[in-house]
Amino acid sequence: MKIYLKVLCFSIILNTTVSSDEKIDTTTIIGNYTRIATENYKDTITDAINLEKAINNFANNPTEKNLIKSKKSWVNARESYGESEIFRLSNGPIDAEQGWVAKAYGSLEGQINAWPLDENMIDYTLDADGKKTSGNIIDTKGIFDPGGEESRAINVDTITIESITALNENGGDANVATGYHAIEFLLWGQDQDYSNFMKDGITNGAMKAGERPLSDFTTDPHAQRRLSYLKVAASKLVSDLKKVASGWSLDISDNCAIDAKGCYRGAINHKLTGVDAKKNITQKVVLRQILSGMGIFIKSEVANERIAVAVLTPSEEDEPSCFSDNTHRDIASAYQGFKNVLTGNYKGLQGKSFLDQVDIKTKDKIAKLMHTIEEKIDSIDKVATTKAHFDYQIRPDHPQARVIVKLKNKMRKLGDIMLVVAKQNGIDLTSDDVTN
Repeated sequence: MKIYLKVLCFSIILNTTVSSDEKIDTTTIIGNYTRIATENYKDTITDAINLEKAINNFANNPTEKNLIKSKKSWVNARESYGESEIFRLSNGPIDAEQGWVAKAYGSLEGQINAWPLDENMIDYTLDADGKKTSGNIIDTKGIFDPGGEESRAINVDTITIESITALNENGGDANVATGYHAIEFLLWGQDQDYSNFMKDGITNGAMKAGERPLSDFTTDPHAQRRLSYLKVAASKLVSDLKKVASGWSLDISDNCAIDAKGCYRGAINHKLTGVDAKKNITQKVVLRQILSGMGIFIKSEVANERIAVAVLTPSEEDEPSCFSDNTHRDIASAYQGFKNVLTGNYKGLQGKSFLDQVDIKTKDKIAKLMHTIEEKIDSIDKVATTKAHFDYQIRPDHPQARVIVKLKNKMRKLGDIMLVVAKQNGIDLTSDDVTN
């Protein structure tokens, strides 16, 4: 069911070739960074559209075959999106929290990829006593209150883009109603046994993911609402990704206040003119934001939040794709995205990179560290596809737990080395700048 993308061995590319796309200057670091983002988001949108098509086909004809196709499309869509996550934490279109960038693109990361989620808000689960929970979006008609701090009740008589958008993180960060992981839960259903993290009473076996029955979409009283939810969530996902990607468009709007298409790309390449010229961002600020974001992403987000918390708990509830057991691919694709930007390479298209300014000794150190990281990612990936999913590998009695801890530590070191990379690219960062 899963689609696997091999993590390539790290290499320093000394001979630079540029993309044939003349609209993006890959001979500068920021220009090439832009090209990678533009191409990556194109792939992300294509894959999300394919996911939406698969879900619509399933909704129109809810068979086991079409359910499997929807799951495969979800797994495939996670690959390109995972690589695009490197553009987070840099005050860009995906998650800028203030200023004109946030206003223009909506800071939609929380709508697209929020986790962990309280699945009980969306649909039933089996509780510690093996009984189905209730009082969720699926089984509620009329007004639904998600609960939590300052929660707002929303009418869910009909499940719409507007209603799930309003419910997302309404009352708390775990009240997730939209994005990849909401779709994931609806497709796979529960995998965790809530009576005991180490107990395996819901989906038995180290190679079992969530097994939502087809009857939930056919004969169950709430079947049509689940299908409607899937269709709405998939449509919203595509729309949100297009909004984010619009900031990287090759065509720049004449007035960013009216239409922000291409405006972020224009701003970081200092190409906005007229009334929008004041939105241009200096090269030093752009580089600082990018390098700091890269350090935070690989060190604090991937190593700490996604790996360390899961393996130290150990709870699959704390792994990103816990319903589908696709977390091993989340880790691999997130790392690949980091590597793409650091080396200035996306799918064989090579341009100017941050490593071009780094001395040979440091390059060698980075190469060895990344090779070690890739060996561990390959190990986790191989075991996940043949013997035990990530939720088993994080158990303290599993030999892979040591590999996962070492991976976390190596990724943290990689985040710290970004201070050296930044310095040799003319940017001064401190440890606090790459730690969240």
